[in-house]
Amino acid sequence: MNFLAARIGAVAIGRNEGERLKTCLRSLIGLVDRIVYVDSGSTDGSIEFALGLGVEVVELDTSKPFTMARGRNAGFARLEQILPEMEFVQFVDGDCEVEPGWIQAAANALQGNPRLGSVCGHRTERYPERSLYNRLTDMDWRGKTGDVAFCGGDVLMRAAAFEQTGGYVDRMIAGEDPEICVRLRQLGWKLHRLDVPMTRHDVAMLRFSQLWKRNVRSGHAYAEGARMHRHSTERPWQSDVRSNFFWGLFLPAVILATAIPTHGLTLLLWLLYVVWMWKIARGRKRTFDDSTVDAWLYGFFCMLCKLPCALGQLLYFWRLLTHQTPQLIEYKINPIMK
Repeated sequence: MNFLAARIGAVAIGRNEGERLKTCLRSLIGLVDRIVYVDSGSTDGSIEFALGLGVEVVELDTSKPFTMARGRNAGFARLEQILPEMEFVQFVDGDCEVEPGWIQAAANALQGNPRLGSVCGHRTERYPERSLYNRLTDMDWRGKTGDVAFCGGDVLMRAAAFEQTGGYVDRMIAGEDPEICVRLRQLGWKLHRLDVPMTRHDVAMLRFSQLWKRNVRSGHAYAEGARMHRHSTERPWQSDVRSNFFWGLFLPAVILATAIPTHGLTLLLWLLYVVWMWKIARGRKRTFDDSTVDAWLYGFFCMLCKLPCALGQLLYFWRLLTHQTPQLIEYKINPIMK
């Protein structure tokens, strides 16, 4: 099957991605019919570089809050104008490099199964050795192959399926990728992960403060997604929200509040965290064959990050109650999209 028979567009989004964006756009050239780069207020010459490559550029209106969802929607809308016969669209973040062979494999999969709405592959970190947080992120990207419930921001999507959903939810500051997947599945589309390298990502996370902010953002996404789909049969992220609140806020508060009255007896409840770390580590070793050290590190940080996730959930509900417009929670050293 010749995937070149399909018309394929690509949407890359970014803000001050610098060299990462250059690598991203170069990796797409020659693999798709048209490329649209959507910029969210960059000041590092990203727009000029993209134009120099012959890439179509869309500059988002700076009077409205930037979101990755808004950028992807704007990019798709522009592709529809310049490539009206487009069948598939590759969404990619500006800090990612598309692996050689990915788009061919993904397009073949979509052409071979008309019920597939989107296809993803394996995302890896470019520099996992640079920091513990990069290493943990690289572990986080690993997923089982086959039919899946969610795809991430790097995905080849059927244009007709995307149009049927109405696109990403512009206002979401995070979690827009799994949220659109919920609606794709509700419409009867299947999602699939191929056992193929897809993209190399540069999370550039070198400090604990970045990890903290990233998980605050994740908590915000859990809460918003759970509320949006609270009436659906699936009720996604409800258990995640409850888990984050319980392990991140409720149980620590109970332990600390009752430590003196119980003469320190309730401090033993901290052992519950060790038990859950062990369960997570055991699951990692069984599923992904992680080393013992990596599996335990992953389990430790999964439990540790329950607190910032819970705080992110509180932030979402506070913004909801006070009618505040959500603003991006940026965790990289330079203010970039992701």
